[in-house]
Formats: sequence, C-alpha cells, structure tokens
Amino acid sequence: MTVNISDRPSPSHPIQSATIGRRGLLGLAAAGLAVPPAVLLLPGDPGFAAPGGRSGKLRLRRDPDGLTSGLDVPLGQSSGRAMTSQPARSAVLHTTEFAALAVTWSSGRGAVRVRTRSLDGTWSAWRTLKPLHDRPDRGTAEGRLPVHGTDLAWVGPSDGVQVELEGSQVTPRLTLIDPGHAPTDVPVAARAEVARPDASARNRHPKYLPVIPPVHTRGEWRANPAFMNPPIRAISSVRQVHVHHTDNDNHYTRADVPRMIRSIYRYHTLTLGWADIAYNFLVDRYGRIWVGRRGSMKMARGAHTLGFNRSSVGIAALGNFQEVVPNSDMIHAIARVAAWKLWLFDRDPLGRIWVVSEGSDKFRPGQRVHLPVIDGHRNTNDTDCPGIHLYRHLPMIRDLTLHRMNRFDPHEKARLLARV
Repeated sequence: MTVNISDRPSPSHPIQSATIGRRGLLGLAAAGLAVPPAVLLLPGDPGFAAPGGRSGKLRLRRDPDGLTSGLDVPLGQSSGRAMTSQPARSAVLHTTEFAALAVTWSSGRGAVRVRTRSLDGTWSAWRTLKPLHDRPDRGTAEGRLPVHGTDLAWVGPSDGVQVELEGSQVTPRLTLIDPGHAPTDVPVAARAEVARPDASARNRHPKYLPVIPPVHTRGEWRANPAFMNPPIRAISSVRQVHVHHTDNDNHYTRADVPRMIRSIYRYHTLTLGWADIAYNFLVDRYGRIWVGRRGSMKMARGAHTLGFNRSSVGIAALGNFQEVVPNSDMIHAIARVAAWKLWLFDRDPLGRIWVVSEGSDKFRPGQRVHLPVIDGHRNTNDTDCPGIHLYRHLPMIRDLTLHRMNRFDPHEKARLLARV
C-alpha cells in the first residue's frame, strides 16, 4: 500500500545532521578512528546522486517518457549498513521537485522516519514510513526479487527531505519520485464525476444493471509501458476480492489522482522491479474506478496480497482509512468492482471460502485458510491495511455487492466469460 506516513515524534535524543563528506569519512576510516554516530547516515555516492549546478540540489532525472522523474539516493555508512544501536539521520537533502518517496534496502530490518519540505519552505513533522506489505507471491518471477523497504509515501510537491533510520538495513536507498503533470490529469468536465450506478438506477428503473462499471483506463493516468517487467500471469478464476488502502493523504484533488497512481506504478516497476503496478483496480474518494495492472479488465494476476494473489482481485482505496471514514462514493465504487468480478464466477460475497496460502507473513505456504470472499488485507498479512474504518465497512460492501449481483442479467454471464 502507498502510505501517508502517520505522525510520530522523533527520538528524544536527536542526532545532529551530518556535515562530513564522503572524503572526510574515508579519511577517518584510514586514520583508524571510529566514525561518530552523528555521521553514520550520509548521502551516498556523489557520482550516483550528484548535486546539480551551483544550487547544490539533488536533481531528479527525467524518465524516457518525458513526464515522470526519479532519483535513488544511497544512504548509510561506507559499509552500506545503517547503525543498529540508535537512530541516525542524514543531512538535509535539497532537491528539485518531488511528490512521493520511499526507502528500500537489500536485507535487514528497521524503522524509517522522514520529514519533507514543501515548496513554500514549510517542513513537515517527522513521520514514520510503514513497511511494505503489498507484495507479489514468492513463486512468481517478480516475487523472487530480494527487495525490502517501505510503502510509497505521497507527500505532495516538495523540494527537501531528511531521513532517519533505526535498525539493521543494509545498503538503504531513498527513492524520490516526481510524477509530472499531464493534460489528462485534469478531468474533462463531462466525465469529472462518475455517476454511481445504484443512484442512477433508481431514477431510470432499469430491469438490469450493467455488469462492468465505468472505469478510467491506464491511458488516462499515463501508464508508460516501458516501465513494465513482463510477464504478467493470468488467473483462471476469481475466488476472492482483497480490499486495500493506499494510506495516503485524504485531501487530494481529482487532478492529484492520476499523479498518485503514476507514482505508485513507477515505484512498483522501476524501483521494486515488479511486473506492473500491484493492484488490479484503484478507487478514489470521488467514486471513480481506475484500472491498475495491465490486463485487469480480464484476468491479470496482481501483486497486492502476498500469498493470496493466485485467485483474487485486489482493489486499493486511495486514502488513509486508519484516520478517516470512507465516503459513500468510495464504498459503492469498491462494491461495483467486487460485484462484477465475483458474479462471473458465482461467488457469494457474504460467504467464506477455503484458499491455500502460497506463503505470507501470517500463513505458511500450503496452509489452508478459511477467509471471507471479500476480505481486508489484514486478514491475510500482518498489517493494519485497509485501515480500521474501511475494514469496519466491509459488511456494507458485501451487502452492496450482493444487491448489485442480484440485478445483473443472467444471460450476460456466458458472453462476458468468453471475453476473459
């Protein structure tokens, strides 16, 4: 899940920002002197993340699509390992504009905190980045990549960052992403709002509701196919719907949504090396449905729920629902997708089903688990996703899903199944 890092105070024994450079660090090592704790976390190889021009800013590099930009900044001492005994901070990094960030490492574990500076010069509080829990299954090509890290944090337009690590992370790297601005980010007036089918149905009194709801395509959020790392497997049946939240700020605008999705996509593909964005679908607070992973209109296998992707669909709600209650538009959007996918395979949205885990942080490989047909991410993995407030709305989502399924034309099923 993408995360809006929740406020958490910095340790009471703050460490001063490092001011020693790489050459000074190597000099201390050559002299046989211990490196003081205050400088154990430093911006990495200056040849990799070189400050640009006289401003001394780290410059994000434009991607080949000419739209998005990114930069990976190595962190840590010369050995590549962050300090384990107490928190260590980087210097303040001055950058060109970015809007999302995360930290990854090759092995180890620990806590990551950051603060960011908005374009008006205001610094945020120190905040904790949550560990990455949305993952591909280990038996897939994308699931074999040994990447550890945090969820992506949407921080809004920013030009400065400071990182604090506590733990045993090896070769930590800070990833900065600027999703850019595309003409398609601003909704066309005619499609700015996607009418809730339930509401429109009450006005028209149709005999049947459409099975496939209105969706916004990958082209609308400008998914660059060059970022993908094929192959993407297909699933043969949908037995479950897993509900997630992206854990980001809840006050985004319509124009922010495609930028947020682009950022997640770039992180999942270029940074983590996954085949595509993890989620099959994303829904926003305006009730709009967005196609995530390529092929999700059919039977693409997602990378959203470690150990349980083989026969499921993953829907991510944009927002932090540990903090706020999801609105009615979002609840209905989730139900529209769930009804479409479950109806085709005669699943009971109010029921439970036996599934076999492929190995998660909660269930061992091969373990049979009795789970709700529509469940929350926390049912399968050690996470608070999709947030307590969205989790408490799952019974409502199940009821709405069943209501919609009962109003589909049964003669449509064979035709739609032939298309998937």
